[in-house]
Amino acid sequence: MGSKTLDNEDDKGFGGSSNSSKADSVGGEPRGAHTARDGDGSLGDGGGDEGDSDGDDDEVVPVALTGLESCVKTTKKNKRKRTKRKKTKTVVKQSSPPRVPLNQVFPSGEYPSGELLNYRSPPDSSARATASELRYLGRRHLEDPALLNDYRKAAEVHRQVRQWVQETVKPGQTLTEIALGVEDGVRALLGNDGLAPGSALVSGMGFPTGLSLNHCVAHYTPNPGHKDIVLQQKDVLKVDFGVHVNGWIVDSAFTMSFDPTYDNLLAAVKDATDTGIKTAGIDVRICDVSAAIQEVMESYEVEIDGKVYPVKAVRSICAHDIKRYRIHGEKQIPFVKTSDQTKMEEGEIFAIETFGTTGRGYLKDDNGIYGYGLQRGASPATLPLATAKRLYKTIQENFGTIVFCRRYLERLGVERYLAGLSCLVSHGVLEAYPPLVDTKGSYSAQFEHTILLRESNKEVISRGFDY
Repeated sequence: MGSKTLDNEDDKGFGGSSNSSKADSVGGEPRGAHTARDGDGSLGDGGGDEGDSDGDDDEVVPVALTGLESCVKTTKKNKRKRTKRKKTKTVVKQSSPPRVPLNQVFPSGEYPSGELLNYRSPPDSSARATASELRYLGRRHLEDPALLNDYRKAAEVHRQVRQWVQETVKPGQTLTEIALGVEDGVRALLGNDGLAPGSALVSGMGFPTGLSLNHCVAHYTPNPGHKDIVLQQKDVLKVDFGVHVNGWIVDSAFTMSFDPTYDNLLAAVKDATDTGIKTAGIDVRICDVSAAIQEVMESYEVEIDGKVYPVKAVRSICAHDIKRYRIHGEKQIPFVKTSDQTKMEEGEIFAIETFGTTGRGYLKDDNGIYGYGLQRGASPATLPLATAKRLYKTIQENFGTIVFCRRYLERLGVERYLAGLSCLVSHGVLEAYPPLVDTKGSYSAQFEHTILLRESNKEVISRGFDY
């Protein structure tokens, strides 16, 4: 690039005035004309005033040279364009362990939908009973964008936290470490620690983290006073936890094993759950969903230490519908064929889960208590202990009808609560949930998703790339 031409020289040499075109008194060239010949100065390709326009167009300017007419080719000089730096959007990634609030990962405030599945056959609205139509009018909430976004947010929290569990949980960790990791992750992603009175009812855990091993099929969580259990290489671990936003609970579970021996057991239960999801739909009878689950589940077998075991569907626990702030509604879906003609209805929310076992398939209560749930309509008026009444107020204020555990009470700073809990249970104010076990030495697995029976499709709200 040539040196920049001064502004006053530009005006004199190429402004079009008569003086600029005359020959010099001694017959010399007009000032600046030599630059067109020599290639120096600002007329070549490289130089230019900042005021000149861009482009490569040439123009011819006549210049008098001692009686001869010549042409000076001037080229409009290129201006170097300043490229504006594009502002790159900063993509916020989730940390490990997950602690970045979800509203920072999704700044738009809109969360991804679950898997959308068509119904196997369109629901026959003309055949619906008047009663079910009236019930549906009270469940139009599934078409409310705000509610759907709340549900999808809860589902995304579940996906991100369970991804961390699947990547990091290994033999040698204690179940307490795992449970606290799950629950701390859920609360961090929701941006709500749940410690302020009533804040856990805005968003938080849908129920205590279930970490059931081997023959313990369901409803075990580490609680204060329990001997801490260390995860072993041969263990089969069922991870079951819920996330809620404004009372809408995502209930989803998966099973982890660290030995390929149990792969077929896990495959059987996962296949059975997916079959239940595919079969479920508006106007579908519950007995048909149960029959499809059992057929798939019991087509598998697993070999453990040289012995072949048929995979059996567990008979003492069921899938269920979900209500707002209540993990268990009124409808139940067994994993074995029944004669129940009850139909699934539009607007309902179901936790489609299945459990398979190498044991008998009939469960019994084990020692200890997994968690507690406040009974609807229960009144503390007849409670004999003042401590029980105070505890009832704390439970009502922080959990409502959401299932909680002793670990959650201690996290709130509640002390000396055991007598109060016992009183609330004995008077029917609280329901206690013990762990459920099959025969010792057996192994069990669980997979579960939450589905929304919407008008045009069913949304598997908790579906992810993992299961």
